[in-house]
Amino acid sequence: MKTCMFTVLNCLFLISLAQNYHWDGRTLVLDNGLIKRTIVYSKDSLKFTTRQIVLNKSGKEYIQAESKDFAFTVNGIEMNGFSEWQMVSCTDAKDNYQGAGASISLKNNDIKIEITYLMYPGLPLIRKNIRFVNEGKTDLKIEAVNVEDIRSYFFSTFSILYTNYGRMKHIGSYLGNWNDALVVFHHISNQMSMAIGNEAPGVLKRLSYHLDGTAHIEAGLTHPGQDFPFRKWLKPEESWTSPATFMALQSGSDNGTDLINGTVADYVRKHMGVSLFQSREKPVFVYNTWYPFYAVISDSLVRDLAKAAAECGIQEFVIDDGWEMNYQAKPSAKPWGENYGDWLVNKYKFPNGLKTTFDYIRSLGMKPGLWISIGSATEDAKVFKEHPEWFVKNYKGKLGNLHFVEDDSDFYTSCFGTDYFDYIKEVIVKLSKEYGLAYAKLDLSVVTSAYVDDNMVSGCYANDHPYHRDHEESFIVIYERVLQLFDELHKEVPDLFIDCTFETAGKLHLQDYAFVKHADGNWLANFEERNPTGALRVRQMAWWRSPAMPASSLVIGNQQMDDPEFIFSLKSLIGTLPIALGDPRKLMSEKRAEIKKWSNWILSMQKKYDYMSFRQDLPGFGEPQEGAWDGWMRINTDSREGGIFGVFRQGALEKNRMVFLAGLDPSKKYTVKLAPDNVKVLRASGKVLMEKGFTVSIKRKYDGNIYEVSAE
Repeated sequence: MKTCMFTVLNCLFLISLAQNYHWDGRTLVLDNGLIKRTIVYSKDSLKFTTRQIVLNKSGKEYIQAESKDFAFTVNGIEMNGFSEWQMVSCTDAKDNYQGAGASISLKNNDIKIEITYLMYPGLPLIRKNIRFVNEGKTDLKIEAVNVEDIRSYFFSTFSILYTNYGRMKHIGSYLGNWNDALVVFHHISNQMSMAIGNEAPGVLKRLSYHLDGTAHIEAGLTHPGQDFPFRKWLKPEESWTSPATFMALQSGSDNGTDLINGTVADYVRKHMGVSLFQSREKPVFVYNTWYPFYAVISDSLVRDLAKAAAECGIQEFVIDDGWEMNYQAKPSAKPWGENYGDWLVNKYKFPNGLKTTFDYIRSLGMKPGLWISIGSATEDAKVFKEHPEWFVKNYKGKLGNLHFVEDDSDFYTSCFGTDYFDYIKEVIVKLSKEYGLAYAKLDLSVVTSAYVDDNMVSGCYANDHPYHRDHEESFIVIYERVLQLFDELHKEVPDLFIDCTFETAGKLHLQDYAFVKHADGNWLANFEERNPTGALRVRQMAWWRSPAMPASSLVIGNQQMDDPEFIFSLKSLIGTLPIALGDPRKLMSEKRAEIKKWSNWILSMQKKYDYMSFRQDLPGFGEPQEGAWDGWMRINTDSREGGIFGVFRQGALEKNRMVFLAGLDPSKKYTVKLAPDNVKVLRASGKVLMEKGFTVSIKRKYDGNIYEVSAE
């Protein structure tokens, strides 16, 4: 009977997906019961335009005029929904993550486009992308792609924008940048909110609002004249698919960012295809050797650090820069920046190779990891000498370095628009399989620098590289091939956790949907300040990037285990992916045991709740700042069986704060326990915890409490 019922429910689900749009040859209505979008094709004017976007439960309209729906230029000529299009077809569309909807094919002379709209069960959200096909006999230059192009009801007089990952308020006209993977528009008077997500990679994201004096919203890729302009060349019969955008709606709330904690977070976790959530074991407590040792490491040092780290309960041990060596390289004590490219094990530092070192790390119960610069080589590298054509050319026509400005640097950046892709893939796969890597930290600039302000120092200016034609096209080609590399590495080494740093993404503290879909984590920052400043900076960075970005993809260094107040840092780091640096050899046995107790608690909570898949704002608390209280939740809102939450006093004068939870089952009884000793604090219903709350007391001016909340 259970099997039959399961089959029936699945059939009903599939039927419901098949019926979420209607096409009559003129009007396309996308409707999953929560959100409705109406698009009309005019057989007279040949226009293809969005006429209506409605949140079903409220009936409120989110666009105020017939809209282009999309826009782009072909060989410098603008085309959009108002252009003359020949209707080709409307077909079913779906993805691998429960998305279902329709694909519309349109043709205008030599260009054919396929616009795909997808909706997801239980979410007022539509995802969209455009596939371009060159059906002519000459090359086409695609630029200025607006995947989404609408005239909204969010007039500037009544509306606030939440930009920069949905965290920073803005009033008036706006032209976004790489930090706008998510922007929320909130109409104050009408209590209407709309989130626009942009899945374009790195510095190619573009979102604009009200630039023409109307409530006009565009989302997609950068335009000509911007810092990093997008361009894609298509030869005859070639095709290319744009990154997706998504639109989510909300009404009836004065808090526009509720949409991020709810619909957007559910979409990202369940339906975006984020690598981290693809049923693989997640790291929960990592150690990295970078700070304070930099590249001055050795086998003996690593073994001593590993022994101390294991006694602290570290789960993954990552050897950073300094293990590598090029052919015919000589010993050196430089802190970093040499011996890149050939990725041989430094025989002077590791005379017995890395295998014995990693075997020792595994014998201590930890998984090994390694740092690699995926796109860098020094001039003494064999790969650089034999294949200089694999490296970027700068605007002066010389081999370039995207990490620095110096022309005389012996540090060069590869171009992923060449066959260097195959070379570095082989290197990483070999290292992963030979040494059993569980964690790969892939680092340094490949598209543009996080530290150089001169936008000329970006991309590749070569006109003879096989996968890009010019500087403008190099941006998208390099990004797409880097992301493809991550996918192929996951296929070859399924259990490998890929930590792609913000430097590779291209800007300071940059994380976005393109990278979370293909890499697992992002080394987001290097905060070396001791406490209480260090812990504050960790929580601030986590708050700025989450919940728009999965919190467990945020790898925030460089908090040191030998800081006397490291536990404060650790409590703060539990809100992300906890990573520790510093020198654990300096810790007394009592301190190591204390950290290990926390490690055991973290691991048990992850096994119990999978809390690493969740993070929400703690109601009533905002951005962490000096002299205040802040907090976060990591409640499993799918099972509603509980999770963890943290409350922090950052120099606040008051010793007590009321705390209210969210995301619980109002009818269930829950127990709240103080970590890591599981001291029972109270027992109450979900309704009481969410509506009446309870008091948290923290005696020290700089400290935090971490709690478990569990359903009975």
